[in-house]
Amino acid sequence: MMSVPPIDPFHALSISALAHELAAQGRSIIHMEFGQPSTSAPRAAIERAQHVLATDPMGYWESQPLKERIALHYHETYGVSLRPEQIILTCGASPALVLALMTSFVPGAHVAMARPGYVAYRNVVRSLHMEPVEIPCGEKERFQLTPHAIAAIDPAPDGLILASPANPTGTILSPDEIKRIASVCRTRRTCIISDEIYHGLSFGERAHSILEYDPDALVVNSFSKYFSMAPWRLGWLVVPPAKVEAARARMGNLFLPPAALSQHAALAAFDCRDELEGHMETYRRNRDLLLRALPEMGLRHIAPPDGAFYIYADIRHLTDDSMAFCKRLLLDTGVTTAPGIDFDPVDGKYFIRFSFAVATDQIEEAIRRMVPWFSRQKNCLRADAPA
Repeated sequence: MMSVPPIDPFHALSISALAHELAAQGRSIIHMEFGQPSTSAPRAAIERAQHVLATDPMGYWESQPLKERIALHYHETYGVSLRPEQIILTCGASPALVLALMTSFVPGAHVAMARPGYVAYRNVVRSLHMEPVEIPCGEKERFQLTPHAIAAIDPAPDGLILASPANPTGTILSPDEIKRIASVCRTRRTCIISDEIYHGLSFGERAHSILEYDPDALVVNSFSKYFSMAPWRLGWLVVPPAKVEAARARMGNLFLPPAALSQHAALAAFDCRDELEGHMETYRRNRDLLLRALPEMGLRHIAPPDGAFYIYADIRHLTDDSMAFCKRLLLDTGVTTAPGIDFDPVDGKYFIRFSFAVATDQIEEAIRRMVPWFSRQKNCLRADAPA
């Protein structure tokens, strides 16, 4: 009899729970533990939702106009042609990831991914009785997968989860890197699932879609990040034509369509680019503030934050217990961060992740609190810390 696979906890949730307890006690808390925009959905999306609430009883529904608009988005942004039926609307990116894995692989399949990487990748793979193959990616590799590392996996994995911009690091793969990764996977018959949830959130060169180089890949995306609609729980999965029928069968049985109200609002959100780009300017300011403050805090080894809204910082000179470190930082300063052990079960004990998706005044206040706190930590360095 197959046993239930063990799943690691999401440690940032317990840090956040402690933060909310402290807030209930009257403490001033700055939430930098989750990748959750502090802004609301675009104004026109909210107005559309209010109108629909007042005029439409709604029901189970998958918006054909929204799927057509998403297909147009791929054509306009990436030069990729999709049929609307290749786009499956989901209740956020998490069900889209489950759907992609279940559609593409069977129990026992080996699915490769970067370490560090989003906590749910390895845990969802395990929960589906598949085997995660974590590829260590350090500072030398910019904390990202490389074509060489993927080619070196023996035997070739059945699947690969790719993320650019990545969580927790914010690193972005260049077009050439994505092209070469796609080529390696094509040669080795490895199916790619690309998590593109942070597309639109880039501070230099834009992120490129795997679909520009591999039309047989599956793509996970969402309205939670760039569109600032995390509570609306709406995402999508792009599947190649050969997998549409299998994916839709699983979607219908496991999840049903996402909320009709969210779909109406999301269609309107596509026409709010000026407002959404204003959010990007906030993230850019926040990023710049942190990048200037980090050296003053003694944090000089970070992953390049090319996109998303994260900074992944090395704290091994201060601790080898990132969970305890995050708790102490929270208790002493009220600033909530995510421990690296969520993203890397091996080396994550030496890292923490800052999210700068909050308002700029909160970033400024967090820096005011953290700079003197980190300065005090430098006076009590680990005895075995690297020089």
